[in-house]
Amino acid sequence: MQQVTDQVLRRDRYLLYIYTPFCGTCSLARAMLDKIEAVHREDIFYEMNASFFPEFMQEQKIESVPCLLIMEGGEIKEKIYTFHSIANIYSYLTEYKPELFANS
Repeated sequence: MQQVTDQVLRRDRYLLYIYTPFCGTCSLARAMLDKIEAVHREDIFYEMNASFFPEFMQEQKIESVPCLLIMEGGEIKEKIYTFHSIANIYSYLTEYKPELFANS
C-alpha cells in the first residue's frame, strides 16, 4: 500500500484505506487488503492514518475506522466500514476497479 498524498486526494478516482495504528480491527482489515494486493502484485489501495488527517476525516464525514473510501468521478461512491471477508472486498473491486480483472 502506498501512503496517500495531497496529490492523490485531488484525483477523481482512488481507493483509500483509513486506519489508526492501534486499532485491532484495522489490522485485520489491512491484512485482507494486503492479501488482495499480493495476489495482483500491485498497489491497489492508498493508506491514510486518520490521526494525521483530522480535517479530511471531518470533511468527508468518516464515521469510524477501519474505512475503505471509494472515490470515483470526484465523489465518494462508498464508505466501507465492515470488512466481512476478502470476497466481500472483491465485490467492490469488480465494480470500481474492473481493470484488475481484464485478462484474468
